[in-house]
Amino acid sequence: MRGPLVVVGDTLLDRDVEGVVNRLCPDSPVPVLDETAYADRPGGAGLAAVFAAAAGGIEVALVTALADDAGAARLSCLLAAAGVQVYGLPLAGTTPEKIRLRARGRVLLRHDRGGAAGEPGAPTEAVLRLLAGASAVLVSDYGRGVARQPALRAALAATRAPVVWDPHPRGPVAVPGVQLVTPNESEARELAKVPPGGPRLAVAARAAQGLRDRWRAGAVVVTLGGDGALLCAAGATPLMVSAPVSAEGDTCGAGDRFASAAGLALAGGALISEAVQAAVGAASAYVAGGGVAAALPAPVRACPPVLIGGGERIGAAAAGAVVAEVRAAGGTVVATGGCFDLLHAGHVATLQAARQLGDCLVVCLNSDTSVTALKGPDRPVIPQGDRARLLAALGCVDAVVVFDESTPHAALGWLRPDIWVKGGDYATGVGDGPTLPEAELLSRWGGDSVVVPYLDGRSTTDMIAAARGERRTTAPADAPQPGPARSPMGPAHATAGPARTTAEGAR
Repeated sequence: MRGPLVVVGDTLLDRDVEGVVNRLCPDSPVPVLDETAYADRPGGAGLAAVFAAAAGGIEVALVTALADDAGAARLSCLLAAAGVQVYGLPLAGTTPEKIRLRARGRVLLRHDRGGAAGEPGAPTEAVLRLLAGASAVLVSDYGRGVARQPALRAALAATRAPVVWDPHPRGPVAVPGVQLVTPNESEARELAKVPPGGPRLAVAARAAQGLRDRWRAGAVVVTLGGDGALLCAAGATPLMVSAPVSAEGDTCGAGDRFASAAGLALAGGALISEAVQAAVGAASAYVAGGGVAAALPAPVRACPPVLIGGGERIGAAAAGAVVAEVRAAGGTVVATGGCFDLLHAGHVATLQAARQLGDCLVVCLNSDTSVTALKGPDRPVIPQGDRARLLAALGCVDAVVVFDESTPHAALGWLRPDIWVKGGDYATGVGDGPTLPEAELLSRWGGDSVVVPYLDGRSTTDMIAAARGERRTTAPADAPQPGPARSPMGPAHATAGPARTTAEGAR
């Protein structure tokens, strides 16, 4: 089985705000935009990864830096909905955001947030293994530091996979030996220090050859907008690949579409010239088809916020602040999750045991929509706002985040806890039983998953049945299932061995 296409680079949160302009501001002669709708999407390397995942046929993984804030939480949700496997690196500072204010399809103003780029953390062993086993690698550099990370650069130089490098003027040089560099005209001139002037193709060719020699790259292709692209390789006459269709429209994201298509082609075994032809065709069709608004899959545009606010200790801001403070002090971040419908003593015991394993506890709480999908139309009994407030009121809980999906994977990909905890009725730490379903996800950033003992006789389903005067004749679906003899270990010994079973009692 071939490896994934791995995208490496800086991810931003892009937001398009649509509105209408009918008047000028009374205190300044500027138009007033009345907002009618908005749409969030991953930008930068995240957008390239979404394009690649939408093409299908190969797994797509994204190695990027994520901050401890609401913007990164939103990105994690959007990327998970698009089918992108996220390998997050720690990021100091805040998530960069680009907000485009639009009216009648035209951009009136772009508002950038996020400040100076933070310093990305080092990759884990899982990231290094990912790069070593890739079918192809796309470095989507947006000049914010991921492409400069020393350990990542060493891994990129060592991989045997073909590497496509989409450069940025503020970014570093490509590692030696990359197969294809994909600047646009202005980037190529700036990076190669070629002054403007002269025939367009001649200037582009000089810039491409100069950049190829300076960076010791196999080939450089200069994108020429609606005219296509010019490919320059060693000892060969430049190859001009014309665009199959000519169209005017929103070109935002066209470079990412080009680079992702080239990476996908190389992952499938294409020659450099074939990959460039495929990329020109994909980028041309992308612009002609309406640009980014039409190209993104519907689930990405419709994805609900991963985290819902509602209190001092509830939501992305609260969780991000707690996690950042604990990490800065060198502490251990612990997370657990579940529905927590009708909070009872079994829940509290699990939460208290989880909190003892680290320096903060973040609870990932299934939203009402998620609970109904998992438990049926009669659940939850308690709405998510009340469930979140009850959990946040417990002394052992430091923050609560609410997620809409069936699993907490998107929220965990952003939080990156050191320990993930579930409640179970046994956890021997030996044998060949199944691990928690979140274990593989935790391994991406070097986290661990464990089970803590669960109190017998506590079940939300039984409590609901008793309140309705019903008698349970079969074990409820959310109760711990029969298994080997229970572990005598208490909460303090829960990390003695790997978790082997999952019980849904905490639900």
